[in-house]
Amino acid sequence: MAPQLLLLGLFINLLIFTDTQAQQIGVCNGRLGDNLPSEEETVNFYQRNGITRMRIYDPNPATLRALQRTNIELILDVPNIELESLTNPSNARTWVQNHIQNYPEVNFRYIAVGNEVDPNPMKYNSRFVDFVLPAMRNVHRAIVDARLDNQIKVSTATYSALLANTYPPSEGVFHLNAINFTKPIIAFLAQNNLPMLANIYPYFACRGSADVNLQYSLFTSGPLVPDKDLMYSNLFDAMYDAHYAAQARLGGENVEIVVSESGWPSAGHRVATPQNAGTYYRKLIEHVKEGKGTPARPGRYIEVYLFAMFDENLKDLDGDDGERNFGLFKPDEGSKYQLGF
Repeated sequence: MAPQLLLLGLFINLLIFTDTQAQQIGVCNGRLGDNLPSEEETVNFYQRNGITRMRIYDPNPATLRALQRTNIELILDVPNIELESLTNPSNARTWVQNHIQNYPEVNFRYIAVGNEVDPNPMKYNSRFVDFVLPAMRNVHRAIVDARLDNQIKVSTATYSALLANTYPPSEGVFHLNAINFTKPIIAFLAQNNLPMLANIYPYFACRGSADVNLQYSLFTSGPLVPDKDLMYSNLFDAMYDAHYAAQARLGGENVEIVVSESGWPSAGHRVATPQNAGTYYRKLIEHVKEGKGTPARPGRYIEVYLFAMFDENLKDLDGDDGERNFGLFKPDEGSKYQLGF
């Protein structure tokens, strides 16, 4: 019986391991298009493709209703424009009641209180800087008071533009003008055992500099990049570990990082081609499913949300039309890359 029990135990562990791998990958559900499937059809499409994690950028009631009684776990954003209101604790409690407690059959996972707020005065989102941490505190308190804190984690979504240096990864550090903004947020997350959400895009690094190797960005045959006694074979790992290094310098070495966005567009720049985009998404999915972690954090699973489900024809162009072409699928639900989730 002992060998049979051993085999049974190994089989159960394999099932758990495989399930954990599958659940590491989510897909962001942007709605900035006038030709997209309905919210209900979109949720059904997630289920048909075996995608069990989603991020949405506002508390869209139709999407929340469609997510009820499904196995899809959700990142729900507080839009930047609502942050100032939530610095009032009463408003935060009302927000949580209306958009979370009123949907008890939705599997909320994270609340992203603001997205890519940047203290750089040249950035449009800099006007929200003073509201992020007070809103996070109030939303977290409302979640705790509702006894949902064991299920739902409050955070904010930062991005790589706040880092002054990402090379080598161990030298990752925040811009001077971002330290006063990020340090108290990191302290709040650490104190409450909450994760940091981070949008990480090798595409933008590759687009922005001719010195960034395309193959290194695409997980293919790029150079091995040394960092002390470590070697990096892809830019995603380097950027991810640079975020951790920057956090550690501000007391956040134990704050988990969830990659709340990562993607590659199929048009809009010379490196934004269907072939490159397909390669990036396939290689990133494979990399996450392997569960090997990164050079600085080996053996740790990375939770990643791919951006995005569909091309969005109403997104801001940001200098080119790449922003409108990040979809894994076309608005008619046709697959662009034949990905396996």
